[in-house]
Amino acid sequence: MTAGSDFLHLTITDAPPGGRADWLAGRLRQAIADGRVPVGGRLPATRVLAADLGVSRGVVTEAYQRLTEEGHVTGRGRAGTVVVAAPPAPATPAPAPAAAPVPTALFPPAPGSDIFDAVRAASATIDLTPGVPDLAAFPRADWLRAERAVLRHLAAADLGYGDPCGAPALRRAVAAWLARSRGIAVDPGEVIIVAGVSQALGLLAQALGPTGIDRIAVEDPGSLGVRQHLNNWRVDTPPIAVDDAGLLVDELAASGVPAVMLTPAHQFPTGVVLDGDRRRQLVEWARSGGLIIEDDYDAEHRYDRPPVPALRGLLPEQVCYAGSVSKLLAPALRVGWLLVPARHREAVVAAKRNADLGNAVLPQLVLAELMTSGALERQLRLLRRRHIRRRDAMIAALTRHLPGATVHGAAAGLHLMITLDGDLTDGDLTDGDLTDGDLTDGELTDGELAAATLARGVKVQPLSWHCQRPYPPGLVLGYAARTATEIEDGVATIASALRQLRKR
Repeated sequence: MTAGSDFLHLTITDAPPGGRADWLAGRLRQAIADGRVPVGGRLPATRVLAADLGVSRGVVTEAYQRLTEEGHVTGRGRAGTVVVAAPPAPATPAPAPAAAPVPTALFPPAPGSDIFDAVRAASATIDLTPGVPDLAAFPRADWLRAERAVLRHLAAADLGYGDPCGAPALRRAVAAWLARSRGIAVDPGEVIIVAGVSQALGLLAQALGPTGIDRIAVEDPGSLGVRQHLNNWRVDTPPIAVDDAGLLVDELAASGVPAVMLTPAHQFPTGVVLDGDRRRQLVEWARSGGLIIEDDYDAEHRYDRPPVPALRGLLPEQVCYAGSVSKLLAPALRVGWLLVPARHREAVVAAKRNADLGNAVLPQLVLAELMTSGALERQLRLLRRRHIRRRDAMIAALTRHLPGATVHGAAAGLHLMITLDGDLTDGDLTDGDLTDGDLTDGELTDGELAAATLARGVKVQPLSWHCQRPYPPGLVLGYAARTATEIEDGVATIASALRQLRKR
């Protein structure tokens, strides 16, 4: 007999192995959106639904918890779990036909500064774009509680123009967060609140230019977005190679560049950690006059390795440190922080004042409440558990469908990098899985693979976007925002697109 529930006619055989909580949360979310479970309606008790479906109670509890965090349901004691808000019913895009034109214009060899806007606007059934957290897990209930707490105690004066460096409450909270999670001892007065790391880079470019720093070395491979942002401020970005131990400091020293931008805790996109020897070399380079810009973009998301302390904790007067909540909560909040050496502080603060007079105060105060109440740390623990499952699902899917791909950066972060630098099996490919896939025979680029994959409804980034010099072709794949089922389907689609391209 197949386990199932009269409630919504749920049948556990529809759920993928290892993704039952995702599946159940999705079915309940859809039922709330389309009105089958209306606002004010009650969900079955977790114990009852678990028994009906033949699953552990923990599966149902986790699904309900996700809906609670999204603000769709709330627990009301003996009244049970009640629907309080309906999400918009998502449009279900039709799968792209096999003969759909390949949108190669979206993946040019030299992407322009509008490339990310264009790709974000492109329709896709499954989005494996890197750098996006699980937006469905945004802690709406905690945010609302924090917002109410802030508004209860907010003085009228707090609604006026504030310090361009940020609200004192958030600067204190950030200083405490950095001390306990990143090993950085900093006075709250040194913290500058910014609109994400992108604004931090713009402020630094404006402050450093008059001092003669108009060249900032970057990692290669390294973030295309970072490179474009610095270039837009007329900063040259010479490449410095990255290997399995991180940035090649000898190459940096030989370049004569006065400053370097890097991601030492979890290099983007390769995922490597700057090892001990390279850290010591980099410290010596900085002590001889070099300036380090440390982008700590997702250092909190680690799974299979110990924490890596920030460079800023070692060299406060030679390191500009930038971080944000974009990977912890949501990019849309546009809240980050910047620490700069004392000699650059006045110029950075002046640039911030001229830019916007400071970030919006209310979100800063709400975020400060989340940090000081422990809610942000609880959210991080929840995300780590979820991300591990999704990372493992992506690795398993790559093993099944692209066994020739080399996977990089699995120990931390929100994405994986894969390189496809072997040889394809001789002869025509079958509809089975690929073995030893490759794009290096001059016939096919990773941009073409990304375009063909998008034509089938799956969005990925070609690795070549993030490389200034020749590098093995590959893809950068985000897993944090997708369910195990979506990850499986997305990777299978990549393999299908690659098979079709190799038949040309």
